[in-house]
Amino acid sequence: MPSLEHGHGHRAAHAGGSQKRGVRNRIQQPLWVRDFHCIDKIATGSFDKTCKLWCAETGKCFHTFRGHMAEIVCLAFNPQSTLVATGSMDSTAKLWDVETGEEVATLAGHTAEVLSLCFNTLGNQLVTGSFDHTVAIWDVSSGRRIHTLIGHMGEISNVQFNWDCSLVVTGSMDKACKLWESVSGKCVATLVGHKEEVLDVCFDLSGQLIATASADGTARVFSATTHQRLVTLQGHAGEISKICFSPQGSRVLTASSDKTARLWDAQSGVCLQVLEGHTDEIFSCVFNYEGDAIITGSKDNTCRIWH
Repeated sequence: MPSLEHGHGHRAAHAGGSQKRGVRNRIQQPLWVRDFHCIDKIATGSFDKTCKLWCAETGKCFHTFRGHMAEIVCLAFNPQSTLVATGSMDSTAKLWDVETGEEVATLAGHTAEVLSLCFNTLGNQLVTGSFDHTVAIWDVSSGRRIHTLIGHMGEISNVQFNWDCSLVVTGSMDKACKLWESVSGKCVATLVGHKEEVLDVCFDLSGQLIATASADGTARVFSATTHQRLVTLQGHAGEISKICFSPQGSRVLTASSDKTARLWDAQSGVCLQVLEGHTDEIFSCVFNYEGDAIITGSKDNTCRIWH
């Protein structure tokens, strides 16, 4: 499998970063892998303040995106795979052209670090979550902020649109998950139950299920319509910092500080496979478009592709 490396010295780069309670481990990763939607390309962000675009098959670096003034901690492809969005500790998000490697826009307005972001399925809106406890929805073409979602009592850990772009789900260090109407910006539900910070949250592709991952070492699957908890995923020996559904929605993938990723049955909660090999905490995991490959990113400065 190809191994992708930004380089050496990134562990020292986090020394001057935020040490806020509940997010310290979340932002110390020297390599942050967030997206595999492009099928043949992988985007990674690093504490060296750059984002890199790679060939998934060979590991060749196509572009290095430079412009952020602080560490990059989140990124995503748009659905058309023409843009990469990056969020940084410099409190901004940026849009980059995949073909040319040039910066397209800077989204400024948060008053603290941008920790999470996600395009909607049309690619015309981007949602960002920040240490300032707020979530912003942006118009991609103009860079204009459409809504500011206020209600969480802690830092935002992750944000995501559902498939039809009608809802936004947010996870927070306040131990809760919230559902919002994307058109009005209204909060429609709060999902509670985790004993520690919610470190990640996501929809399945149908928009019917929501998964949450927590520092309490458990993950949960909720109904997006009834807002009831359906199953609890237990087995990791450390906090779970990343969670996602397979494209088919039948599997859930989690990444943990215990250096493993786990594959679960979404309906029963049974652990189907443990992915072992990284030598340090795993901070990111995602399925490819077909659901037959997994990519993981770790604090050991490498990505791994699993088939």
